[in-house]
Amino acid sequence: MSRESREVQTRENTERPRQWKPPSSLPDPLPRDGWKHRWVRTSVLGKDDARNVATRHQDGFEPCKYEDYPEVARALLATGPQTGNIEIGGLMLCRAPVEMVEQRNGYYQKQAHDWMQSVDSNFMRENDPRMPLFNDRRSEVRFGKR
Repeated sequence: MSRESREVQTRENTERPRQWKPPSSLPDPLPRDGWKHRWVRTSVLGKDDARNVATRHQDGFEPCKYEDYPEVARALLATGPQTGNIEIGGLMLCRAPVEMVEQRNGYYQKQAHDWMQSVDSNFMRENDPRMPLFNDRRSEVRFGKR
């Protein structure tokens, strides 16, 4: 039984080789407790999109300041430091309280659920006992031959 000395064992020898992944064009900010981050569109094809920014502001998102996110600041283009906000290629980093984002998501999930119930009730209204309709919402994925 041969044993290696501790000097021979190093982290580099036992570490898994790093995998290549495509670079992200937008840097991710470090997570902060109580906040959700999102990149908000500020312009499209060189034209300002103030309506989208105003809509996200109504959703509870506020622009992230350059000074508060030094980990993202290194990737900034010229537009970021001038406005005080973090903006890259027509996208501005914004944040919102987690509670607000969860309330917003719950609202849209309820709305989608109500729409599906409406579609189902409209569909089942056409049901005839002689030829019943089936409302089976299942899907499955299969691989290989059967």
